[in-house]
Amino acid sequence: MSGKRVVFLVDMQSFYASVEKAEHPEYRNKPVVVAGDPQKRAGIVLAACPLAKRFGVRTGEWIGTAAAKCPGLIVAKPRMRHYIEVSLHITTILQSFSDLVEPYSIDEQFIDVTGSLRLFGSPSSIAKKIQSDIFISTGVRARIGISENKVLAKMACDLHAKKNPEGIFQLRKEELAEHLWPFDIADMFMVGGRMKVHFAKMGIRTIGDLARMPLARAKQLMRWRFGRNADVQAELLWRIANGIDDSPVCPATHEQAQKGIGHMMTLPRDYGRAEEIHVVLLELCDLVCQRCRAKRVMGQVVSVFCQGADFDHPSGFGRQMKMAEPTNLTKPVYETAKKIFGKYWDGLPVRRVGVSLTDLTPDDAYQLSLFEDVERQLALEKTADRIRERFGQAAIIRASSLTAAGQARDRATKIGGHRK
Repeated sequence: MSGKRVVFLVDMQSFYASVEKAEHPEYRNKPVVVAGDPQKRAGIVLAACPLAKRFGVRTGEWIGTAAAKCPGLIVAKPRMRHYIEVSLHITTILQSFSDLVEPYSIDEQFIDVTGSLRLFGSPSSIAKKIQSDIFISTGVRARIGISENKVLAKMACDLHAKKNPEGIFQLRKEELAEHLWPFDIADMFMVGGRMKVHFAKMGIRTIGDLARMPLARAKQLMRWRFGRNADVQAELLWRIANGIDDSPVCPATHEQAQKGIGHMMTLPRDYGRAEEIHVVLLELCDLVCQRCRAKRVMGQVVSVFCQGADFDHPSGFGRQMKMAEPTNLTKPVYETAKKIFGKYWDGLPVRRVGVSLTDLTPDDAYQLSLFEDVERQLALEKTADRIRERFGQAAIIRASSLTAAGQARDRATKIGGHRK
């Protein structure tokens, strides 16, 4: 790979479950899953160790189903704050090999070691050293895909490193026909089961079918299937199939300016009354606006997402409305969200709700109003922000959140929807 970049995708095997097994010696040689509260919707498997997977346990399934498959299954409650700390520690380990480390998710990170080869040796020897350092420090096993760019490193890891005993695989660009193109198109990065169906109707069944096709033909087929605006998606997928990716490994990738700030919540039960859903909308608007104030931005477009409770007959909507002025105050955002909900809700039970603010601008200038004391409202909300920051999100809670519909108190004990 002389003269080319050397990029790794470092993936932590069964991350949450591996952390729990590493810190509980009594779990050794026992099937372990990390799962939420079985009494609520959160009672699904978030991670399963390899031993549990041998019994057929799968991430995302109901914990009751998993327990029926696997006698003696140990269920550990999630500790999201701790997993984040372990993930950050793994980042520091990777940074000892290169300053070009880009977190992709809590359990996956890209690292460009091109400039480190003279210090640490060949790509495979660096990968083995990284695996060893992570395991010694955290007890978690890392799988590493190696190639010349991020997209190929990702597929090298997912399609090969995760499936071989060593947990390392180097995918060379000149070997795509052998090691990438024979795979089913659904195995390609950014393609899932739904897109596979569309590709099948275009006669594309393997990654190689797409890669060998002229780009103009791929665009033509995608236009026929999805309309005239499908050219960008067609070129993106065609480039991935051919292993073309010029994006750098950039530590600041996830620190760039956000286009929007939002929050989504899965409800613990089906909500069928508008008054109940209004409580959740208010809590979400509170949270979104609090995050906007923390980032010193305000937004002008409010979006509301609702998903119905019936999996077999999907219902719901996603709609947006532009306010007269940008703001990060809860009241105007909530009033707009409530209008959207009232206009588009079909009356069917709801299980998931989301609110977001987009069209962001700096919050250094507010439009003055003759009828509302904006400065006073902003001062009150910032004071509440400081109290919550010091004493926790549950330090100040609206009265409506104390009703049966409210989720603010429960959410204050969680990170990313799971227990801290």
